[in-house]
Amino acid sequence: MDKYYLRNEIKKLEAELWNLKVKGIDVLGYNQRFQELALLCIRMFPGESDKIERYVGGFPDMIHSSVVASKPKTMQEDNEMATELMDKKINTFAERQAESKRKLEDTSRNNQNQQQPSKRSPANANTSSNQRGNGAGQKPTCYECGV
Repeated sequence: MDKYYLRNEIKKLEAELWNLKVKGIDVLGYNQRFQELALLCIRMFPGESDKIERYVGGFPDMIHSSVVASKPKTMQEDNEMATELMDKKINTFAERQAESKRKLEDTSRNNQNQQQPSKRSPANANTSSNQRGNGAGQKPTCYECGV
C-alpha cells in the first residue's frame, strides 16, 4: 500500500470505508465496495470482529439490529444474514404495496358500480303529468268534475 498509494489517498479510502453505508436496498453493491476497501485498508481491522462490526455499522436501521442480534462470527455469515433480511423487507414492502393497490382498485370499482340517485330539477318538481295548467297562477283542473 505504501509503495503504490500516497498517504493522503489511503486516508481518503479509510474515510470512505468509515462512512460507507447501504444505499437504498443495494446490499450487494455495499458488500462489493466494502470488500474492496477492506482489502485496501487492511490495517484498519486487526481482527475479524472489528471488520464485522464496521460492516454491520453500514446497514440501515431496519436490518441493523437483527444482524447484530444474530451475532455473526464471520463476514460470510454476516453477508448472508444481511442479504436475507433485506430480501424479506423488500418482499414485505412489495406485498404491502400490492395489497394497497388491490384495495384501492376494489374501492374505485365499488364506487363505479353504485348508481347515482336521479336528481329532479326544481323546475319539474312542482309539475305532474296528471295536472293541467290553465295559465300562470291558476290551480289545476280536476279530471273528475272539471272544476
